[in-house]
Amino acid sequence: MRRSGYSNYTTMSLSFPPFTRAVKWLLIANGVIFLLDALVGRVSPGAARDIIIVFSLIPSQVTHGYIWQLVTYSFLHSGLWHLLGNMLMLWMFGSQFEMDWGTSRFLEFYFFCVVGAALSTFVIAYTGLLGLTPFTPTVGASGGIYGILLAYGIIYANREIMLFPIPFTIKAKYFVIGLIFVTLYLSLNGAGGIAYVAHLGGLLFGFIFIRFMPRHGVVGGASERYFGLRNAYYRWKRRRAARKFEVYMRKHDRNQYFDEYGNFRDPDKPPPEKGNGEHRGPWVN
Repeated sequence: MRRSGYSNYTTMSLSFPPFTRAVKWLLIANGVIFLLDALVGRVSPGAARDIIIVFSLIPSQVTHGYIWQLVTYSFLHSGLWHLLGNMLMLWMFGSQFEMDWGTSRFLEFYFFCVVGAALSTFVIAYTGLLGLTPFTPTVGASGGIYGILLAYGIIYANREIMLFPIPFTIKAKYFVIGLIFVTLYLSLNGAGGIAYVAHLGGLLFGFIFIRFMPRHGVVGGASERYFGLRNAYYRWKRRRAARKFEVYMRKHDRNQYFDEYGNFRDPDKPPPEKGNGEHRGPWVN
C-alpha cells in the first residue's frame, strides 16, 4: 500500500536492516570519536574538557564564532549506553530511509535535524526557559535520531515495530506519539533539561523536512531554483540583445526578425511548426 508517494507497509520484518553506506559512515565516525575521546580522557582529563568546550554545543560559544558546534556536538556522547542507544536507533530506522531516498538525501535529512535540534537548544537557552543557560553543553546524536523516528512514524505510520527486548509490537505512529509525550513531559519537568529540548527540536525539524521540504531535498530544490533563475536571466539577456539588434538594423533600412525568446528567425522562411505540447522556441545558450 502506498500513500502520498511514500511506502506505508503494515507488515513487520523480523530480519535486521542492512548497513547502508551513510549509516555505516555515521556509525564508524561516532564510534571512533567516542573511543578517541575516552582515550584522551584517560591520558589527559584537561584535554578532554577542552574537547567538550570546543566541540560540544554551548550556545555562548556559538555566539563567539564556534559555528561548527551546531554539527560536531552530535558526534560526542556522554557514555557508552548513550552512544549505543543512539547508534542502534540510527541503524534500525535510518537504514530504511537511506534505501528509499538514497545516500545524499538521507544525509541531508539527518543533518537538517541535527542542526535544527541545535538551533532549538540555542534559542531556548537564551530565553531562560526550563532553567537553561547559554553555558550548558549539549552532546549526542539524539536530535538527528528523533527526527528519523518522527519521520518513520509519519511515513510508515501503520508499520508494526517490536519494543525489544519486550515481545510486544506497536504501530509506528503510536510509538512516535508516545515518544513525543514522554520527551515533552521530561523537558517540562527538567529531567535532563537541555538534552530533551534538543530531542524536541529534532522532532520539530524532522516534521518540517517531511512536510515542507522539496521531494528531492533542500540542495536539489535550491539547485533547481538557481538554474531556473539563471535560465530566466539568459532568456532576458537574449531578448534584450535581439531588440537592440533590431533597432540597429532598422536604422540601416534592414529588417530582422526574432521570436519572443530572442531567437533569430530568417525573414525569408516561414516560422517552424510547433509539435504537440511545444510552447517555446529552442533553447540557445
